[in-house]
Amino acid sequence: MSDNEIDVSVEDERWEAVAPDLEAFIARAVEAALAVVPPGGPIEISLVLTDDPSVQELNRAWRGKDKPTNVLSFPNEQPHGGGPRLLGDVVLAYDTMLRESGEQSKPLGHHLAHLVVHGTLHLLGHDHELGDAEADAMEALEVEALRRLGVPDPYGDAAE
Repeated sequence: MSDNEIDVSVEDERWEAVAPDLEAFIARAVEAALAVVPPGGPIEISLVLTDDPSVQELNRAWRGKDKPTNVLSFPNEQPHGGGPRLLGDVVLAYDTMLRESGEQSKPLGHHLAHLVVHGTLHLLGHDHELGDAEADAMEALEVEALRRLGVPDPYGDAAE
């Protein structure tokens, strides 16, 4: 049993059909990311499962991009006090995730696991937008975390 606090908020009921025990599924994906980038102690993370309009609003307000996206990460910038380290929040858009899953011919659960791992790695300080070297490093971490979950390489030619 982990000392990590993984809080999942489901704002759109369509998410419930993605995995039989959605919260446990998401917790396993977060723990897989933490296994490849150990945070150095217990953490607290919040994941919000919502829809495209909600994510578009956040993307516009915080990133100046007036469109939905699959996942947004909001790292905690406050100093760490006692108790679990608050990593931050990950917000996922159901509509975009569903569309991408279909376009990429990937099982919905595999794509969700990938987005949760991706968002968690952002909270742990990785940023694929900082250049090719960081993008390659983050991709390798994602592939390793997903391997631990039994999810094929989402970037490979044989990805399903």
